[in-house]
Amino acid sequence: MGHSAAVWDHKAAIEITKDWNGIEQVVIRNRQGASVRVSLHGGQVVSWRNEQGEELLFTSSKAVFKPPKAMRGGIPICFPQFGNCGSLEQHGFARNKFWTIDDDPPPLQSNDSQGKSFVDLLLKPSEEDLKCWPHSEVRIEGLETLDYLDNLCQRERFTEQGDALTFESEVDRVYLSSPNVIAVLDHERKRTFVIRKEGLPDVVVWNPWEKKSKAMADFGDEEYKHMVCVDAAAIEKPITLKPGEEWTGRLELSVVPSSFCSEHFDLQRRGV
Repeated sequence: MGHSAAVWDHKAAIEITKDWNGIEQVVIRNRQGASVRVSLHGGQVVSWRNEQGEELLFTSSKAVFKPPKAMRGGIPICFPQFGNCGSLEQHGFARNKFWTIDDDPPPLQSNDSQGKSFVDLLLKPSEEDLKCWPHSEVRIEGLETLDYLDNLCQRERFTEQGDALTFESEVDRVYLSSPNVIAVLDHERKRTFVIRKEGLPDVVVWNPWEKKSKAMADFGDEEYKHMVCVDAAAIEKPITLKPGEEWTGRLELSVVPSSFCSEHFDLQRRGV
């Protein structure tokens, strides 16, 4: 018994449940007690709680959790386009489709899987899908000096002039060719969200601010004060795959005390 208890079984840490609309969700827990909840509607992460049970992701109190409406908040999958940059519906169709759990996923490398909890989801496109696929208190560090497309100015191209991005009005930008590590500093709670990405060169930053918040039916009037959307993406140069080719996009979120993150970024800048 003692030996078997020491072996981490990630499958035992996965629970299949349903939300109040009867839509299946996957709850994943780790050894320390942190958890993630993923809805099969859109493959969207709708909750991430730390070991103390504190919610770390924003989801609007007015979010609609019923298809075909995409959920406002969490971590959505915007695919195969972001915004209205292509010929499809806003942010593509992946966030409005039902995903399935992969019963036979490819194995992870041992150093990736040891002691971790994970689940593989699949989006199986229909024939119809295939026809339409196109071939204040928060500051963000890591985007300084980058060019960005401003969606509030007809996607005109500008260069970021500040040493960090702060929020004083509506922001809707696409930062181009960004580094693979971005930091979102939450001064009020003295913590930093670190975003690490691979295969996704651009970064989207969005906050609707006061006027647009009041105009959105599925967003609270004051909720813009408690959230910011920072998402990795491939927007400026669409990724086109030939038959048989593969592409992988990876996004990793972690949260650390802000003092630790500041030291980490200072070391990076000094090339240590």
